[in-house]
Amino acid sequence: MRIKDRIKTKSPRLFRRITNFCITLGAIGGALLIVPVALPVGIITLSGYLVTAGVIGASVSKLTVEK
Repeated sequence: MRIKDRIKTKSPRLFRRITNFCITLGAIGGALLIVPVALPVGIITLSGYLVTAGVIGASVSKLTVEK
């Protein structure tokens, strides 16, 4: 099965929830990165990790398909 076909195919319910959770993580991380106030370095680093984990998690869980 090609990746293009996997993206178009319906994912199982659990993986749809995981996708939504990961998108939320990425959005929270992105919001922390663009806050117009000075934040500690640890929070900026954490927000970068949240964005990365969100993108990777959402991508992997979206490619899981029902058979």
